[in-house]
Amino acid sequence: MKKASLLGLVILLSVGMTAKSQVKIGFEVSFKEPQAHYAEVEMNISGLTKDYVDVKMPVWAPGSYLVREFSKSVEGFNATANGKPVKYEKVRKNAWRVYSAKASNVKIKYRLYAFEVSVRTSFIDDSHAFLSSTGVFMYPDGMLKQPSTVKIIPFKTWNKVSTGLEPVAGQAFTYTAANFDILYDSPIEVGNQDVFEFMASGVKHEVAMYGGGNYDKERLKVDMAKIVEQGTAIYGENPNKHYTFIVHNFSVGGGGLEHLNSTVLGASRNGYASKEGYNGFLNLVAHEYYHLWNVKRLRPVALGPFDYDNENYTTNLWVAEGFTAYYENKLMRRAGFISDTDFVNQLVTAVNNVSNTHGAKVQSVAEASYDAWIKLYRPNENSANTTVSYYAKGEVLGILMDIEIAQATQGAKSLDDVMRAMYNQYYKKLGRGYTDAEFKAMVEQVSGKSFTSFWDKYVNGTGPIEYEKYFGYAGIRVKDENAGKSIPYLGLSSKKTEGKIIVSGIARNSSAWVDGINVNDELISVDGVPVQSSIDLGDKKVGDTLTIRVLRDGIVRDFKVTLKAGTSVKLVAELDGNASDAALKVRKRWF
Repeated sequence: MKKASLLGLVILLSVGMTAKSQVKIGFEVSFKEPQAHYAEVEMNISGLTKDYVDVKMPVWAPGSYLVREFSKSVEGFNATANGKPVKYEKVRKNAWRVYSAKASNVKIKYRLYAFEVSVRTSFIDDSHAFLSSTGVFMYPDGMLKQPSTVKIIPFKTWNKVSTGLEPVAGQAFTYTAANFDILYDSPIEVGNQDVFEFMASGVKHEVAMYGGGNYDKERLKVDMAKIVEQGTAIYGENPNKHYTFIVHNFSVGGGGLEHLNSTVLGASRNGYASKEGYNGFLNLVAHEYYHLWNVKRLRPVALGPFDYDNENYTTNLWVAEGFTAYYENKLMRRAGFISDTDFVNQLVTAVNNVSNTHGAKVQSVAEASYDAWIKLYRPNENSANTTVSYYAKGEVLGILMDIEIAQATQGAKSLDDVMRAMYNQYYKKLGRGYTDAEFKAMVEQVSGKSFTSFWDKYVNGTGPIEYEKYFGYAGIRVKDENAGKSIPYLGLSSKKTEGKIIVSGIARNSSAWVDGINVNDELISVDGVPVQSSIDLGDKKVGDTLTIRVLRDGIVRDFKVTLKAGTSVKLVAELDGNASDAALKVRKRWF
């Protein structure tokens, strides 16, 4: 290429970059009818030079791997350019084309209906508004890297806004985001929430409590700080300037969703007084806060930069979510909220549950990660027979891998070292996500041994969990109390619906499965005795035959069901008081 041509190209690129950088995007959100669950959104775009602009709404929310079609809640879309109405049309399910005729200023208005209670979807009523940003704000196509401002105009009876977004100095309830990835990772709570703060690891943390509850703010300040500090200790730094917890307290609540410097938690408003309820809340805090490092920064390569129009596939959600489920237990133990015995029992229970999941013998955890978009969030009556949760199986793999690393290094290293090394290498140094092969390579580097058989059996395969071997490395005895027993197992679950006992699930290869009972059958009687709630096998033995009468599609049918022996395990654990010094080193490092 000639020098003159190169110079011309540089000039053209510079002009193009300057023109793009002059685009300004601002939003204003108000609430004329919150009691009817509506928000009014105004989007202002200036500095445009094309004949039209496409504005798009994401179809999913990062951290929740399901296409939710947020654009379905949009109505009343209209647009003006330089103050005059212009033509617009919908060009795909989540995109509108505004024919601005090169006008420099475009204003778009739309109403948003929000009435779904969850940590990942917006909800508005007369008491508050929770704005899950991916389902609220549109972005101009091709401009995800552009900054934007958001001004919130609270309803007349509201006086607070809580969010992880950066405030604009001197402008009430006005915030800025450096790009749309940050905006979409910043939920917003608007209302009269109870707000308190605490410092931990050098970072100011704000807690916004909606819905009341029997929580003790002073106690939470101390205990939540302990969790923050334990997570920070693993990675050696806390990457935030400030952090926001948005907590929704309902009569019965649960669940959480992680964000870059905030999280949304669901809780039961009167659950804080009991030990179980309080620790359950702290477990949730620990899980979502650990995500600050694992998945929000250290992430599978497919999870960023995001494609907001389509599914983003990865086989590594077992690390992103499963390891986080495991680490919530580690943070709780290290912060002093549970004992060593409780810690071990919780982890053995996790192994027990996966071992008894029929789908764990069918679907690998890598497949479960990849198929999250079509299976985890859309279970049916047969899901337990065909799928495994990457949360549950990933937690178990975290346990096994942690112990294996401690065993291989004689107590010198643990999974903590792997996670910290991955964070430093891929987030801090390379600024990108990791592949499955890169994660495996780091495990092998830290442990000094091959993990190929581990990956073949547990990650990409469906092999049985060798719980005795792994826990034995740490001087913990685990046994199956069902071993050697012949326990009759019918293999059906049922629920009472409008006074009827309806079959809700059939376990693969169980007696009910083999002999023809179906989901949605109404249970009438067993050996002539009416079914009142559920089927009690009483003193029945393996090999006995039952006559089960059901009503199926309006027709009464009798099935002869021969009882088979159950295959479930019942694991119990105890710390070996006579464990070897080598096992104690492994246990100490693991704990």
